Amino acid sequence: MPTDPEPVTADHPAAGRPVAAGRLPLRRRLLPVIALLLLAPWAAECSWGGFAIDDFLPVLIFLGPMYGGAAILIRETARHLGAGWPTIVLLAAAFGVLQAGLVDQSLFNPDYLDDTQYADLRVAAEASLVPGLDFSLRQAFDYVGNHILLTICAPIVLIESFLGPERRLRPWLGRPGLAVVGVIYLLGSLLVFSDSSGRKGFLASPLQLAFAAMVVVTLVTTALLPHWRRPGRRAGGAWRAAEQSEPRRIRRAPHPLWVGLLILLVHLGTDLTPGWAGVAIALGLAAAVGGLVAYWSSGVNWGQRHVLAAGAASLVSAAAFAYLVPPYSPASPAAALAGDVAVTVITVALVGGAWWRLSRASPAVHVAAS
Repeated sequence: MPTDPEPVTADHPAAGRPVAAGRLPLRRRLLPVIALLLLAPWAAECSWGGFAIDDFLPVLIFLGPMYGGAAILIRETARHLGAGWPTIVLLAAAFGVLQAGLVDQSLFNPDYLDDTQYADLRVAAEASLVPGLDFSLRQAFDYVGNHILLTICAPIVLIESFLGPERRLRPWLGRPGLAVVGVIYLLGSLLVFSDSSGRKGFLASPLQLAFAAMVVVTLVTTALLPHWRRPGRRAGGAWRAAEQSEPRRIRRAPHPLWVGLLILLVHLGTDLTPGWAGVAIALGLAAAVGGLVAYWSSGVNWGQRHVLAAGAASLVSAAAFAYLVPPYSPASPAAALAGDVAVTVITVALVGGAWWRLSRASPAVHVAAS
Protein backbone atom coordinates (compact mmCIF):
# COMPACT_ATOMS: atom_id res chain seq x y z
CA MET A 1 0.00 0.00 0.00
CA PRO A 2 1.25 3.51 -0.67
CA THR A 3 2.51 5.40 2.32
CA ASP A 4 2.79 9.08 3.06
CA PRO A 5 5.98 10.65 1.70
CA GLU A 6 8.84 10.96 4.11
CA PRO A 7 8.98 14.46 5.61
CA VAL A 8 11.93 16.54 4.47
CA THR A 9 13.85 17.75 7.51
CA ALA A 10 16.96 19.88 7.71
CA ASP A 11 19.21 16.84 7.56
CA HIS A 12 17.27 15.03 4.86
CA PRO A 13 19.23 14.34 1.62
CA ALA A 14 16.66 16.32 -0.38
CA ALA A 15 16.72 19.31 1.92
CA GLY A 16 19.13 21.23 -0.27
CA ARG A 17 17.27 20.62 -3.49
CA PRO A 18 14.90 23.22 -4.92
CA VAL A 19 11.24 22.47 -4.35
CA ALA A 20 9.39 21.53 -7.54
CA ALA A 21 7.17 24.33 -8.77
CA GLY A 22 4.08 22.17 -8.56
CA ARG A 23 4.76 21.35 -4.89
CA LEU A 24 5.40 24.84 -3.61
CA PRO A 25 3.32 25.96 -0.62
CA LEU A 26 0.00 27.49 -1.60
CA ARG A 27 1.08 30.91 -0.35
CA ARG A 28 4.09 30.98 -2.67
CA ARG A 29 2.10 29.72 -5.63
CA LEU A 30 -0.59 32.37 -5.17
CA LEU A 31 1.76 35.29 -4.52
CA PRO A 32 2.54 36.02 -8.22
CA VAL A 33 -1.14 35.53 -9.08
CA ILE A 34 -2.23 38.14 -6.54
CA ALA A 35 0.57 40.47 -7.62
CA LEU A 36 -0.56 40.27 -11.26
CA LEU A 37 -4.19 40.72 -10.21
CA LEU A 38 -3.28 44.06 -8.61
CA LEU A 39 -0.58 45.26 -10.99
CA ALA A 40 -2.65 44.93 -14.18
CA PRO A 41 -5.36 47.48 -13.24
CA TRP A 42 -2.80 49.87 -11.78
CA ALA A 43 -0.68 49.74 -14.95
CA ALA A 44 -3.75 50.06 -17.19
CA GLU A 45 -5.37 53.08 -15.54
CA CYS A 46 -3.01 54.71 -13.02
CA SER A 47 0.50 54.39 -14.46
CA TRP A 48 -0.03 57.11 -17.08
CA GLY A 49 -1.71 59.64 -14.77
CA GLY A 50 -5.34 58.71 -15.35
CA PHE A 51 -6.21 58.94 -11.65
CA ALA A 52 -5.10 60.99 -8.67
CA ILE A 53 -3.49 59.18 -5.77
CA ASP A 54 -6.66 58.92 -3.68
CA ASP A 55 -8.33 56.96 -6.50
CA PHE A 56 -5.65 54.25 -6.75
CA LEU A 57 -7.32 51.89 -4.28
CA PRO A 58 -10.84 52.17 -5.79
CA VAL A 59 -9.34 51.46 -9.22
CA LEU A 60 -7.71 48.27 -7.93
CA ILE A 61 -10.92 47.12 -6.25
CA PHE A 62 -13.30 48.01 -9.10
CA LEU A 63 -11.14 47.08 -12.11
CA GLY A 64 -8.85 44.44 -10.60
CA PRO A 65 -11.18 41.48 -11.30
CA MET A 66 -11.52 42.43 -14.98
CA TYR A 67 -8.02 43.64 -15.86
CA GLY A 68 -6.16 41.41 -13.43
CA GLY A 69 -8.31 38.40 -14.22
CA ALA A 70 -7.66 38.84 -17.95
CA ALA A 71 -3.89 39.16 -17.42
CA ILE A 72 -3.81 35.97 -15.33
CA LEU A 73 -5.94 34.00 -17.80
CA ILE A 74 -3.83 35.12 -20.77
CA ARG A 75 -0.54 34.36 -19.04
CA GLU A 76 -1.71 30.97 -17.78
CA THR A 77 -3.16 29.98 -21.17
CA ALA A 78 0.15 30.67 -22.89
CA ARG A 79 2.25 28.93 -20.25
CA HIS A 80 -0.01 25.86 -20.08
CA LEU A 81 0.26 25.54 -23.87
CA GLY A 82 4.04 25.93 -23.82
CA ALA A 83 3.64 29.03 -25.98
CA GLY A 84 5.56 32.27 -25.74
CA TRP A 85 5.11 35.99 -26.27
CA PRO A 86 3.45 35.89 -29.71
CA THR A 87 0.52 34.06 -28.11
CA ILE A 88 0.42 36.45 -25.17
CA VAL A 89 0.46 39.52 -27.45
CA LEU A 90 -2.31 38.14 -29.68
CA LEU A 91 -4.47 37.22 -26.69
CA ALA A 92 -3.80 40.66 -25.22
CA ALA A 93 -4.99 42.24 -28.48
CA ALA A 94 -8.12 40.08 -28.33
CA PHE A 95 -8.75 41.28 -24.78
CA GLY A 96 -8.26 44.90 -25.87
CA VAL A 97 -10.91 44.55 -28.58
CA LEU A 98 -13.22 42.64 -26.22
CA GLN A 99 -12.88 45.28 -23.54
CA ALA A 100 -13.24 48.36 -25.73
CA GLY A 101 -15.70 46.85 -28.20
CA LEU A 102 -18.00 44.63 -26.15
CA VAL A 103 -17.62 45.38 -22.44
CA ASP A 104 -17.37 49.15 -21.89
CA GLN A 105 -17.89 49.77 -25.65
CA SER A 106 -15.74 52.90 -25.51
CA LEU A 107 -14.55 52.12 -29.03
CA PHE A 108 -18.00 52.80 -30.50
CA ASN A 109 -19.32 55.39 -28.04
CA PRO A 110 -18.51 58.91 -29.37
CA ASP A 111 -19.54 60.43 -26.02
CA TYR A 112 -17.44 58.13 -23.86
CA LEU A 113 -14.90 60.77 -22.83
CA ASP A 114 -17.28 63.75 -22.75
CA ASP A 115 -17.58 63.66 -18.95
CA THR A 116 -13.81 63.55 -18.46
CA GLN A 117 -10.95 65.99 -18.96
CA TYR A 118 -10.23 64.28 -22.29
CA ALA A 119 -13.38 65.49 -24.05
CA ASP A 120 -11.27 67.54 -26.46
CA LEU A 121 -9.86 64.33 -27.99
CA ARG A 122 -13.17 63.78 -29.75
CA VAL A 123 -12.25 66.04 -32.66
CA ALA A 124 -8.98 64.21 -33.29
CA ALA A 125 -10.75 60.85 -33.01
CA GLU A 126 -13.35 61.80 -35.61
CA ALA A 127 -10.56 62.55 -38.11
CA SER A 128 -10.04 58.80 -38.60
CA LEU A 129 -13.57 57.37 -38.49
CA VAL A 130 -14.05 54.01 -40.23
CA PRO A 131 -17.02 54.32 -42.63
CA GLY A 132 -19.94 52.04 -41.88
CA LEU A 133 -18.68 51.00 -38.44
CA ASP A 134 -18.35 54.51 -36.98
CA PHE A 135 -15.32 54.03 -34.78
CA SER A 136 -12.05 55.91 -34.72
CA LEU A 137 -9.09 53.88 -35.96
CA ARG A 138 -6.83 56.22 -33.96
CA GLN A 139 -8.71 55.45 -30.76
CA ALA A 140 -8.76 51.74 -31.62
CA PHE A 141 -4.96 51.80 -31.95
CA ASP A 142 -4.60 53.64 -28.64
CA TYR A 143 -7.14 51.60 -26.68
CA VAL A 144 -6.04 48.18 -27.90
CA GLY A 145 -2.36 49.11 -27.92
CA ASN A 146 -2.47 50.30 -24.33
CA HIS A 147 -4.24 47.13 -23.25
CA ILE A 148 -1.57 45.04 -24.98
CA LEU A 149 1.38 46.94 -23.54
CA LEU A 150 0.20 48.23 -20.16
CA THR A 151 -2.67 46.00 -19.04
CA ILE A 152 -1.22 42.64 -20.06
CA CYS A 153 2.40 42.50 -21.24
CA ALA A 154 4.17 44.88 -18.84
CA PRO A 155 2.61 43.36 -15.67
CA ILE A 156 3.37 39.81 -16.84
CA VAL A 157 6.96 40.72 -17.70
CA LEU A 158 7.54 42.39 -14.34
CA ILE A 159 6.05 39.61 -12.23
CA GLU A 160 7.85 36.87 -14.16
CA SER A 161 11.14 38.77 -13.86
CA PHE A 162 10.88 38.65 -10.07
CA LEU A 163 10.60 34.85 -10.20
CA GLY A 164 13.46 32.42 -10.58
CA PRO A 165 14.08 30.70 -13.95
CA GLU A 166 12.53 27.48 -12.67
CA ARG A 167 9.16 29.20 -12.08
CA ARG A 168 9.19 31.95 -14.70
CA LEU A 169 7.67 29.98 -17.57
CA ARG A 170 5.70 27.47 -15.54
CA PRO A 171 1.95 27.74 -15.01
CA TRP A 172 0.96 29.07 -11.59
CA LEU A 173 -2.56 27.66 -11.45
CA GLY A 174 -4.25 24.36 -12.17
CA ARG A 175 -7.74 23.91 -13.58
CA PRO A 176 -9.58 24.76 -10.33
CA GLY A 177 -7.59 27.97 -9.95
CA LEU A 178 -8.19 28.91 -13.58
CA ALA A 179 -11.92 28.32 -13.14
CA VAL A 180 -11.99 30.63 -10.12
CA VAL A 181 -10.08 33.36 -11.99
CA GLY A 182 -12.39 32.92 -14.98
CA VAL A 183 -15.44 33.52 -12.79
CA ILE A 184 -13.75 36.56 -11.21
CA TYR A 185 -13.02 37.97 -14.66
CA LEU A 186 -16.57 37.43 -15.91
CA LEU A 187 -18.07 39.03 -12.80
CA GLY A 188 -15.68 41.98 -13.10
CA SER A 189 -16.59 42.47 -16.76
CA LEU A 190 -20.30 42.23 -15.98
CA LEU A 191 -19.87 44.86 -13.28
CA VAL A 192 -18.24 47.28 -15.75
CA PHE A 193 -20.84 46.50 -18.44
CA SER A 194 -23.74 47.22 -16.12
CA ASP A 195 -22.29 50.08 -14.05
CA SER A 196 -23.23 53.65 -14.94
CA SER A 197 -19.55 54.67 -15.04
CA GLY A 198 -18.57 51.64 -17.12
CA ARG A 199 -20.58 51.38 -20.34
CA LYS A 200 -22.25 54.74 -19.56
CA GLY A 201 -25.65 53.63 -20.84
CA PHE A 202 -24.42 53.22 -24.42
CA LEU A 203 -25.11 50.13 -26.52
CA ALA A 204 -23.33 49.58 -29.82
CA SER A 205 -25.23 48.55 -32.93
CA PRO A 206 -25.54 44.85 -33.85
CA LEU A 207 -23.12 45.40 -36.74
CA GLN A 208 -20.53 46.98 -34.46
CA LEU A 209 -20.88 44.22 -31.86
CA ALA A 210 -20.63 41.54 -34.54
CA PHE A 211 -17.51 43.16 -35.97
CA ALA A 212 -15.82 43.34 -32.55
CA ALA A 213 -16.76 39.73 -31.78
CA MET A 214 -15.39 38.57 -35.13
CA VAL A 215 -12.06 40.33 -34.50
CA VAL A 216 -11.82 38.79 -31.02
CA VAL A 217 -12.49 35.27 -32.34
CA THR A 218 -9.95 35.75 -35.13
CA LEU A 219 -7.24 36.94 -32.74
CA VAL A 220 -7.89 34.16 -30.22
CA THR A 221 -7.91 31.52 -32.94
CA THR A 222 -4.64 32.83 -34.34
CA ALA A 223 -3.09 32.97 -30.86
CA LEU A 224 -3.93 29.33 -30.17
CA LEU A 225 -2.44 27.97 -33.40
CA PRO A 226 0.22 25.28 -32.82
CA HIS A 227 2.56 27.43 -34.95
CA TRP A 228 3.40 29.53 -31.87
CA ARG A 229 4.45 26.51 -29.81
CA ARG A 230 7.77 24.78 -30.21
CA PRO A 231 8.70 21.28 -29.02
CA GLY A 232 10.82 21.31 -25.92
CA ARG A 233 9.84 24.78 -24.73
CA ARG A 234 8.40 23.31 -21.54
CA ALA A 235 11.64 21.43 -21.05
CA GLY A 236 13.54 24.66 -20.57
CA GLY A 237 14.44 25.66 -24.09
CA ALA A 238 15.95 22.40 -25.35
CA TRP A 239 14.78 23.35 -28.83
CA ARG A 240 17.13 26.33 -28.73
CA ALA A 241 20.08 24.07 -28.10
CA ALA A 242 18.99 21.85 -30.98
CA GLU A 243 18.75 24.82 -33.30
CA GLN A 244 22.15 26.09 -32.26
CA SER A 245 23.75 22.74 -33.01
CA GLU A 246 23.02 23.34 -36.68
CA PRO A 247 25.71 25.17 -38.64
CA ARG A 248 24.57 28.75 -39.16
CA ARG A 249 25.72 32.30 -38.65
CA ILE A 250 25.55 33.29 -35.01
CA ARG A 251 23.32 36.31 -34.42
CA ARG A 252 23.44 38.28 -31.21
CA ALA A 253 20.82 40.60 -29.77
CA PRO A 254 21.80 44.15 -28.78
CA HIS A 255 22.13 45.22 -25.16
CA PRO A 256 18.75 45.17 -23.35
CA LEU A 257 18.84 48.93 -22.80
CA TRP A 258 18.92 49.53 -26.57
CA VAL A 259 15.76 47.44 -26.89
CA GLY A 260 14.00 49.51 -24.26
CA LEU A 261 15.24 52.79 -25.75
CA LEU A 262 13.88 51.85 -29.19
CA ILE A 263 10.42 51.20 -27.78
CA LEU A 264 10.53 54.48 -25.86
CA LEU A 265 11.33 56.36 -29.07
CA VAL A 266 8.47 54.64 -30.88
CA HIS A 267 6.06 55.85 -28.19
CA LEU A 268 7.15 59.38 -28.99
CA GLY A 269 6.66 58.85 -32.72
CA THR A 270 3.15 57.40 -32.69
CA ASP A 271 1.51 60.77 -31.93
CA LEU A 272 3.35 62.93 -34.45
CA THR A 273 0.49 63.53 -36.87
CA PRO A 274 -3.32 63.45 -36.46
CA GLY A 275 -5.81 61.84 -38.82
CA TRP A 276 -5.23 58.97 -41.20
CA ALA A 277 -1.60 59.91 -41.79
CA GLY A 278 -0.93 59.63 -38.06
CA VAL A 279 -2.65 56.26 -37.91
CA ALA A 280 -0.55 54.99 -40.82
CA ILE A 281 2.66 56.18 -39.14
CA ALA A 282 1.66 54.62 -35.81
CA LEU A 283 0.77 51.28 -37.39
CA GLY A 284 3.94 51.28 -39.46
CA LEU A 285 6.15 52.02 -36.47
CA ALA A 286 4.43 49.36 -34.36
CA ALA A 287 4.83 46.75 -37.10
CA ALA A 288 8.48 47.65 -37.74
CA VAL A 289 9.44 47.56 -34.07
CA GLY A 290 7.50 44.36 -33.49
CA GLY A 291 9.32 42.69 -36.37
CA LEU A 292 12.70 43.99 -35.19
CA VAL A 293 12.15 42.75 -31.64
CA ALA A 294 11.06 39.37 -32.99
CA TYR A 295 14.25 39.25 -35.08
CA TRP A 296 16.43 40.21 -32.12
CA SER A 297 14.75 37.62 -29.90
CA SER A 298 16.22 34.84 -32.03
CA GLY A 299 19.73 35.97 -31.06
CA VAL A 300 21.81 33.60 -28.99
CA ASN A 301 22.13 36.02 -26.07
CA TRP A 302 18.49 37.12 -25.88
CA GLY A 303 17.29 36.69 -22.30
CA GLN A 304 14.86 37.82 -19.67
CA ARG A 305 16.60 41.18 -19.26
CA HIS A 306 15.83 41.91 -22.92
CA VAL A 307 12.22 40.87 -22.30
CA LEU A 308 12.09 43.10 -19.23
CA ALA A 309 13.51 46.08 -21.13
CA ALA A 310 10.99 45.63 -23.93
CA GLY A 311 8.04 45.12 -21.60
CA ALA A 312 8.91 47.81 -19.05
CA ALA A 313 9.64 50.52 -21.64
CA SER A 314 5.92 51.21 -22.09
CA LEU A 315 5.44 51.53 -18.34
CA VAL A 316 8.41 53.89 -18.01
CA SER A 317 7.11 56.01 -20.90
CA ALA A 318 3.64 56.15 -19.35
CA ALA A 319 5.07 57.19 -15.97
CA ALA A 320 7.14 59.95 -17.57
CA PHE A 321 4.16 61.41 -19.43
CA ALA A 322 1.92 61.21 -16.36
CA TYR A 323 3.14 64.68 -15.36
CA LEU A 324 1.88 66.14 -18.64
CA VAL A 325 -1.67 64.79 -18.71
CA PRO A 326 -4.65 65.42 -16.42
CA PRO A 327 -6.53 62.68 -14.56
CA TYR A 328 -9.93 61.64 -15.88
CA SER A 329 -11.77 63.59 -13.18
CA PRO A 330 -10.73 67.03 -11.93
CA ALA A 331 -8.44 66.85 -8.91
CA SER A 332 -6.56 69.36 -6.81
CA PRO A 333 -3.04 70.14 -8.05
CA ALA A 334 -1.62 68.56 -4.89
CA ALA A 335 -3.56 65.30 -5.35
CA ALA A 336 -2.66 65.11 -9.05
CA LEU A 337 1.02 65.76 -8.35
CA ALA A 338 1.04 63.23 -5.50
CA GLY A 339 -0.40 60.66 -7.89
CA ASP A 340 2.25 61.38 -10.51
CA VAL A 341 5.05 61.15 -7.94
CA ALA A 342 3.59 57.90 -6.61
CA VAL A 343 3.51 56.54 -10.16
CA THR A 344 7.19 57.42 -10.58
CA VAL A 345 8.17 55.79 -7.28
CA ILE A 346 6.18 52.62 -7.96
CA THR A 347 7.50 52.31 -11.52
CA VAL A 348 11.12 52.80 -10.47
CA ALA A 349 10.69 50.30 -7.64
CA LEU A 350 9.10 47.68 -9.90
CA VAL A 351 11.46 48.02 -12.86
CA GLY A 352 14.56 48.52 -10.74
CA GLY A 353 13.65 45.65 -8.44
CA ALA A 354 13.02 43.31 -11.36
CA TRP A 355 16.31 44.29 -13.00
CA TRP A 356 18.17 43.77 -9.70
CA ARG A 357 16.49 40.38 -9.26
CA LEU A 358 17.60 39.27 -12.71
CA SER A 359 21.13 40.55 -12.14
CA ARG A 360 21.43 38.30 -9.11
CA ALA A 361 20.10 35.23 -10.90
CA SER A 362 22.14 32.90 -13.02
CA PRO A 363 22.03 33.85 -16.73
CA ALA A 364 19.48 31.36 -18.01
CA VAL A 365 19.32 33.23 -21.31
CA HIS A 366 17.18 31.14 -23.60
CA VAL A 367 14.81 29.79 -20.99
CA ALA A 368 13.78 33.33 -20.15
CA ALA A 369 13.17 34.33 -23.74
CA SER A 370 10.42 31.85 -24.58
